[in-house]
Amino acid sequence: MSNVYPVMKLNPNDDVVVARFPVSAGTVLANENIKVQSDIPEGHKISLRDIPVGQAVKRYGQIIGFASEPIKAGDHIHTHNLSMGDFSRDYAFGEDTIELPKAEKIDTFMGIKRADGRVATRNFIGILTSVNCSATVARAIEDHYKKHGLKNYPNVDGVVALPQSFGCAIGFDSEAMVVMRRTLSGYARHVNFAGVVIIGLGCESNQIKDLIQVENLTEGKMLHTMTIQETGGTQKTINKGIEVIDGMLAEANQVKREEVPVSEIILALECGGSDSYSGISANPVLGYAADKIVQQGGTAILSETSEIYGAEHLLTRRAVTPEVGKKLISRIKWWEDYCARNNSEMNNNPSAGNKVGGLTTVLEKSLGGIAKGGTSNLVDVYEYAEPVTAKGLVFMDTPGYDPIAVTGQIAGGANLLCFTTGRGSAFGSKPTPSLKLATNNTLWKRQEEDMDINCGNVVDGTETIAEAGERLYTMILDMASGKKTKSELFGYGGLEFVPWNIGSIM
Repeated sequence: MSNVYPVMKLNPNDDVVVARFPVSAGTVLANENIKVQSDIPEGHKISLRDIPVGQAVKRYGQIIGFASEPIKAGDHIHTHNLSMGDFSRDYAFGEDTIELPKAEKIDTFMGIKRADGRVATRNFIGILTSVNCSATVARAIEDHYKKHGLKNYPNVDGVVALPQSFGCAIGFDSEAMVVMRRTLSGYARHVNFAGVVIIGLGCESNQIKDLIQVENLTEGKMLHTMTIQETGGTQKTINKGIEVIDGMLAEANQVKREEVPVSEIILALECGGSDSYSGISANPVLGYAADKIVQQGGTAILSETSEIYGAEHLLTRRAVTPEVGKKLISRIKWWEDYCARNNSEMNNNPSAGNKVGGLTTVLEKSLGGIAKGGTSNLVDVYEYAEPVTAKGLVFMDTPGYDPIAVTGQIAGGANLLCFTTGRGSAFGSKPTPSLKLATNNTLWKRQEEDMDINCGNVVDGTETIAEAGERLYTMILDMASGKKTKSELFGYGGLEFVPWNIGSIM
């Protein structure tokens, strides 16, 4: 560490530098000609100048908050002296759109081509529930296959139950019901499921027959439904579920991987347990890889509306049309109203862990978060769990809470997921595999068993974003081709299905 300059300045217009590692009080930062006034934890901010109360403070060349007390050059800037504040954003729809250079060659991976032409990266059979009341039955069916295995079906990745916690006490035509049905149908249709069984209780608000009708699902050999009340009880439903899945396995096993273009990838972009390094290393590294997938004709889904708040103008400026930009702003306005109705505020985010990691306001977190979206044009905006059909960078409206956000992205069709973390999130998903990126070397050394790739060398200056991005891109194609990620090896994914409960429970 002694040969590495202790801080980073990310933009010439910044009022702060960020500590690469803990910096002791009294340290003189020669490049900035300032003396550090107190001990600074790694990832935290140091003021480059005197800042009076009420004045904006910039990082990434953008406003991250306003001084809540006088700040001196060399001071630690954090929650004690930096706070949220409102400021005007220039949405300038489409002003910063660019054309990425076309890929020099068509890249490929080994995918599973379905009969309808879509390409899967995994091959599961899924068990969904219309209501929490059938969750235990769904788990019991999954447990049967965990116990007995699938040795006669080597091309089936598993039988996975994804029970939900709601499904009742919501209105038939409510916004909550619309979102729930859209989420369940997205999973029922998901390309990584060869077959699906939907199990209900029978008397719930979320009636399976209505789900099938409203979402235009078609029951058949690889999509079955049943209820505990109609089947005659718990054990009978477990037995029937096993019987139905036994009838699916042979057909599900009749797949093989073949070479397909990267244009078939729909990559979900997610961050969780973020720290101050997220916007410096792992997020822009993921953005680099997302740009490469877009260049190949694929799709990348950015989400977490509450975590682009205050930075949304950087996305509207990349919108391909004013209509796309306005769709994004309409979702921001919805969130402002949503918070007002619930006596909340957007700056309830960042979390406690985010703040320990050096993030101070949601504005700062958002500026780092959108780096996952690379530099591509924003081609469309989707509501939660809507089917994603566009090619290129798109945005999906979701909460910032990781399991809910990812559930929406997968329902929308994501067949791969990349998840960045600075504090050390333990996460995985099914049926879509998840690859995790560490933002810093300390995390990598401490929790390597959960991390797939380390981006900490970008912080130290020993690797460029492009170099790390190329490594990540290769790992994404390996994951798409069937190589198991660390979260898959641990068995993550069955408990991380969390649909967004958007409305009132009665």
